[in-house]
Amino acid sequence: MNGPVPNEFDLKVLQMVLKIPKGEVRTYKEVAESLNSKAWRAVGNAMARNPFPLVIPCHRVVKSNLTLGNYGGGVEMKKKLLKNEGVKIKGFHVTKR
Repeated sequence: MNGPVPNEFDLKVLQMVLKIPKGEVRTYKEVAESLNSKAWRAVGNAMARNPFPLVIPCHRVVKSNLTLGNYGGGVEMKKKLLKNEGVKIKGFHVTKR
């Protein structure tokens, strides 16, 4: 594992992200709210510290406006992963959830 060790909040976020079904996305806000938190940016920071990005599918978390947002492997890789899971994307915007 490279990089910083996830903190307690990060671990809760990553556990929640593990529950997002293949072919679906959630917003950073939805992930935060599912943890009874308003720390949407902290969710994004937890995604950035994800030590296992293909195992813990942080690519399934998008911005509130349904644009893809960032991804450690690059936005094109995020787009490709989501499309391979059946998520409908036009440009860099999820069109169907």
